[in-house]
Amino acid sequence: MNGLINYASCGALWLGLLVRAPDLLRHRSDPYLRSICAVLGLAGLCFLLGAPPTVGAINRLGGVPNLAAPLTYAAIIAYGAASQVLIVHWRGGPGVRRTARRWILAYTGVLIGVAVTFALGDAPVERRTDLDTYYATTPYLAQMIVLYLVAHLIAVTVTAVTSLRWARRVRGGLRAGLTLMGVGALCGTGYSVAKLVAVAARWSGRDWTALGTAVSPAAAGLGALLTVVGVLVPLVTPRVARWGRARRTYARLEPLERALDDLLVRRTLRLPRPRLASPAALLVWRQTSIHNALSHLDAYFDRDLFDRTRASALRTTADPEWAEAAAWAAVIVTAVRDEAAPGRQLPPAHGTGRFLDRIPGPAGLARIADALAGTAPVSPVSPVTPAAPVTPAAPVPRAAPVPRAAPVPPTAPAPSATAASSTAPSATAPTAPTGAV
Repeated sequence: MNGLINYASCGALWLGLLVRAPDLLRHRSDPYLRSICAVLGLAGLCFLLGAPPTVGAINRLGGVPNLAAPLTYAAIIAYGAASQVLIVHWRGGPGVRRTARRWILAYTGVLIGVAVTFALGDAPVERRTDLDTYYATTPYLAQMIVLYLVAHLIAVTVTAVTSLRWARRVRGGLRAGLTLMGVGALCGTGYSVAKLVAVAARWSGRDWTALGTAVSPAAAGLGALLTVVGVLVPLVTPRVARWGRARRTYARLEPLERALDDLLVRRTLRLPRPRLASPAALLVWRQTSIHNALSHLDAYFDRDLFDRTRASALRTTADPEWAEAAAWAAVIVTAVRDEAAPGRQLPPAHGTGRFLDRIPGPAGLARIADALAGTAPVSPVSPVTPAAPVTPAAPVPRAAPVPRAAPVPPTAPAPSATAASSTAPSATAPTAPTGAV
């Protein structure tokens, strides 16, 4: 494999760091974001430094055999400290800063211990993949190996227990993310346990080196993959949910746009369809076309027909929203027919009125589309046969046409507010967390 697992794991973790970096730049003082980014960055650094090609390069450049070992162990210890600080901020409560400082001081002591034991020990033979088992019986170096493995095991165990415990108290994407992070941390415990078992076997005279050279890196790589996916899931799921809602609304508005299609084409009111657009952008495009058509038809809307249809539908369903949707469907169909009638240049005189101040929003447009599609729970009064007006005794001059309103593009629908699930876990114990690894 020649370090492929290490480099792939490093890339996955730093990808998660790259995704969270914009949030960190906007909120530099947020301790949760700082902890999350530190955990992701240091975890990726551990894999980078532990790759055999990187180990060889560091040893060669430093001129000291196995110099990469204490550097890699230092990164692992720093990762453990960052994990504990993240958990402390995650739990919240009184004395958060004091508890975080204690963990930092404890892991700083471990870091100093690793440096001192490496300096006192003797490791003349370069070992790129099996240093833990090869020097497991060497004075000072054995203590260094056990020290960093125990520190790492404590960190990932606490992270796993806390993540899985929190996952039982939340729902949705946040729960999935926490579960993945907890399982990823459990895989991280497999890294330390496999190496500790291999070291203990070396002490008893057995050779279980494969645990440290094959099983341990695989467990660490799988843990890194699950961790980064767990960090990204709470961030991605709200966006995917918004896209799903936008796609469903886009399809739901199709009957209304189809009823206006002839007008949109004939009057060139439809904007060019965006290419490679997101569902939300396509929804805004369709809503804009519909609003442009309704703005053009405003002078043709028959207020009398609207009121009659709405009153009839309201008596049938007792639902004001659906009654208004049925009324809108009736006047839209009639207005499209009247506007396209041969020789019809002026709006009809009877029942005309300005409706622009009453044009419904996105939810209302969707209900109108349902009424046109026949899925509304009402049967609107036929827009084709409105009541005939009474013939006046003397001719009445026709009212001057009302100027047509310019196409008014709609305001893009406000995206749904996302809760703590849109981010990685955070916050104090009573609330949903913003992140974990």
